[in-house]
Order: sequence, then C-alpha cells, then structure tokens
Amino acid sequence: MQGFAGFMWLLSMALIVFSGFALLDAAIRREDAYRAADKKTKPFWLIVLGLAFVVNLIFNILSFLPIIGLIATIVYMVDVRPALRALPGGGRSGGGRGSSSDGPYGPYNGGR
Repeated sequence: MQGFAGFMWLLSMALIVFSGFALLDAAIRREDAYRAADKKTKPFWLIVLGLAFVVNLIFNILSFLPIIGLIATIVYMVDVRPALRALPGGGRSGGGRGSSSDGPYGPYNGGR
C-alpha cells in the first residue's frame, strides 16, 4: 500500500506542475492573441486554469474535481496554446521576434 501512496503523491505533484505551467503560459500571452486565434478570452483561461491549479493543490487525485481541472488544462495545452504559438511573435507579451523596423512585408531598409 505504501508504493501506491507514493505513486499517487507523484501523480498529484505532476498534476500541480502541469496545471501551474499552463497557468503561467496563459498569463504571459497577450490578450489580443486569444482573440486573433479565435479562442476564449485571456481572463477566462486564467480563471479556469487558476481554479484547476488550486483544486489540484487542495484535493486528492482520486477526487472528481482534479479530473475536471486536468481536462481543462489538457484542452488549453493541446488546443489553445498551439493556436497562440502559431501567431506571429508566439502571442507573447514581450513582443515578437522581429525588429522594431519590420513592416508588414519584412524589414524596412530605409529605401536603399
């Protein structure tokens, strides 16, 4: 029985880390990226993933609520996150990968 308890503890810790990563990832994405990817809003995902994280912290894995939180986290990770990452700049708050002189068709070279 001790081995099963240890396995369940590891599984619980993995769910906490997984939902925490999804929550942090959702927090660093730009609000307009969610609209551009035609997904629910950023506050919606922050609330859902925040609740999933708190539920995973409080409840036992054998409970019903962590399973719902796991499903919400998986939906974010396999549907929303790839759509946000496919956008130019990856939907990150820190700006895109391009230069500040980039135009809609590439870098601006000053008319040279």
